[in-house]
Amino acid sequence: MGSMRGWFRALPTVGVAVLLVCGTASGDVISNAEKAEHQKPGIAETKTIAEEGFIYGLPIVMNYAVMYEYAVDRHSGQFKAPFNQIKNEARVFTYKDTAVVTPNSDTPYSLMFMDLRAEPLVLSVPAVEKSRYYSVQLTDGNTFNYGYIGSRATGNEAGDYMVVGPDWKGETPVGIKKVFRSSTQFSAAVYRTQLFNAADMPNVVKVQAGYKVQPLSAYLKQPAPPAAPTINFPKIDEKMVKTGFFEYLDFALQFAPPGPEEEAIRAKLARIGVGPGKTFDFKDLSLKHKAEVVLGMTDGEAKVEHYLSSGIKQINGWKVGSFFGDRAFFNGDWLERAAAAKGGIYGNDAIEAMYPLTKTLADGEVLDGSKHNYILTFPAGQLPPVNAFWSVTMYDAKTQFLIKNPINRYLINSPMLPSMKTGADGSLTLYIQKDSPGADKESNWLPAPDGRIYLVMRLYWPKTTSPSILPAGEGTWKPPAVKKVS
Repeated sequence: MGSMRGWFRALPTVGVAVLLVCGTASGDVISNAEKAEHQKPGIAETKTIAEEGFIYGLPIVMNYAVMYEYAVDRHSGQFKAPFNQIKNEARVFTYKDTAVVTPNSDTPYSLMFMDLRAEPLVLSVPAVEKSRYYSVQLTDGNTFNYGYIGSRATGNEAGDYMVVGPDWKGETPVGIKKVFRSSTQFSAAVYRTQLFNAADMPNVVKVQAGYKVQPLSAYLKQPAPPAAPTINFPKIDEKMVKTGFFEYLDFALQFAPPGPEEEAIRAKLARIGVGPGKTFDFKDLSLKHKAEVVLGMTDGEAKVEHYLSSGIKQINGWKVGSFFGDRAFFNGDWLERAAAAKGGIYGNDAIEAMYPLTKTLADGEVLDGSKHNYILTFPAGQLPPVNAFWSVTMYDAKTQFLIKNPINRYLINSPMLPSMKTGADGSLTLYIQKDSPGADKESNWLPAPDGRIYLVMRLYWPKTTSPSILPAGEGTWKPPAVKKVS
């Protein structure tokens, strides 16, 4: 979990000049503003559409920005690999990594962005030992998680799986275990491979080497179909998002056929010159209309922020919720989808991973390593109930990055349990503080920053039978409260 770029935490902060200087992201459509003038919406309607459109479009534009940096712009500083190629990261994140907020330091990542326009892709995975958790999360341009390959979803056996675009029609070839359909022509695969300890990295690298991708034609040993047309992807960065949000949305929607629940919002967006079915270009709106667009976006952003701060269940000071899923999961709730993306784009479905997180004690007092020491105690028999593994990771609350510390420990997780000390009653206590708790307790020390603390639990493949954290916020297992040491 975690936004793929730090600036997404504040994206977009709508300014007064937003959209008054529009880019050309919508392509080469020839404007005929005079003819279409009578079809433009009124001022009040424009503001309403902009608000709804911003909430609907935020995850789509965020995803486009990540895709552009990771798979299109080789000079972005974040480039991973071209489309349809897997980039394996043979490491976990440390305090030196500042491109990704709330980074996962448990599972080295592999990443691929897919172009499904010409033909489907076949994703092959190796046999992975039963004790090692891995997952391949398939998420599309709508930020719908449309499928999983891996320990929970398909098992640890080797297999070939096919990913198809929204318009693909064809037979499932012999040897393909399952077909996954993306709702957009461009899509992503996020691979997570469990690392047990530092010495285990060569074994992770072996697993990663077994992740393969090939076009369907190559898998079938047939001639390739004609290549899809070359696309001039519009450049995007933090500043450009703020000044051309709806132009980027316009561009992205051409690769995303609408689902039934999208028809209404798409029709509204077309009224302001965005998306298929429009009769004029967005940039041809009058200055007065564009001023209303700014106000609408500001209101939309405020609604997303409010949802993030108040729409999540609090349990013992931890925020516990379920915010990611497929098209049916969201069911047209664009506000929930926007809040999920803003809180941490590309998060897992609850059934794959749960992320309780906290910056406070149970009474709401802010956690601060410069003022206090803390403990987190799991009573005997009440560790997080998972089929794979769990972790508690420490971040600086201000930056949401991992912190430099004298023992290079960024988290405590279940593979570390054999080297940790338990109480006489079988309980496990973590010492959360900036200075060492002493040699006798150091095995259980989770170093804290000299300032505000942000803790994130990760429960991979949470158990579904009691005790369980599922259903999210209603389960029989609840994360224990962090307590201040007097």
